[in-house]
Amino acid sequence: MGKGRKLVTGIIAASMLLVGLTACSNSDNNVGSNSSSSKFDSIEQLKKNDKIRIGVFADKPPFGYVDSEGKNQGFDVYIAKRFAKDLLGDESKAEFVLVDAASRVAYLESNKVDIIMANFTVTDERKEKVDFASPYMKLSFGIVSPDSAPITSIDQLKEKGQRLIVAKGTTAETYFTKEYPDIELLKFDQYTEIFSALKDGRGAAIANDNTELIAWTKSNPGFTVSIPAFGGQDTIAPAVAKGNTELLNWLNTELETLGKEQFIHEAYNATLNEVYGEGYTDELVVEGGKIE
Repeated sequence: MGKGRKLVTGIIAASMLLVGLTACSNSDNNVGSNSSSSKFDSIEQLKKNDKIRIGVFADKPPFGYVDSEGKNQGFDVYIAKRFAKDLLGDESKAEFVLVDAASRVAYLESNKVDIIMANFTVTDERKEKVDFASPYMKLSFGIVSPDSAPITSIDQLKEKGQRLIVAKGTTAETYFTKEYPDIELLKFDQYTEIFSALKDGRGAAIANDNTELIAWTKSNPGFTVSIPAFGGQDTIAPAVAKGNTELLNWLNTELETLGKEQFIHEAYNATLNEVYGEGYTDELVVEGGKIE
């Protein structure tokens, strides 16, 4: 009887050891799988793939949107097509991947895109997760509100019953969460949702990049950018996965080269001039990756 118990105990112990080893093995395999799935492609591999995946917005005109024919358009898209042309010889080799504000970092980290060109504001927090190339645009925060109830001071938003509308994953959300925690935020995933919420009266105002708000009010009478600029100056830049130095260096060299032919001005004239006019060119455009 004693020997039987010892035998059973030994079998159980061996079985537990085998399960443990198997679990460790599976864990190691999973780690390897996750690591390889998030690894970015080299420029040589991009050329072999004969495409470059670029994350852009679908609902943020005039920077990134899908037109009535289902084609990607906008300032970011115009520049992204040139990247594809100079890297792969044909602008049509840009494979556009639609993203929202909150998914931009995740799409780079999971290797769903090679570059993000979705009006991506450079911040210290984002720099910890992705690598930004040189900027091609500058901007600041703005607030839009109804003409019938204009918000002309941020302090107004602290009053009872006032709610500020923001898009999730934006610098505006981060800014107000940190600097004004007492202001109630109404958050949405899509840009179309924040504007619908303002029109429906679910919030008192929207905080976002002033560039987008100015563009929106041009085609939406009854609303005004009541606070045109606050929070300092920011920049917009392409982003790549953290550690993708080869593609980062290529982008920086590309932007410097494009600056010599004033290409970002060309992109502005083709996509933004109708909205903002020539008066905003110097306020928005960064040429050659350098802010003067």
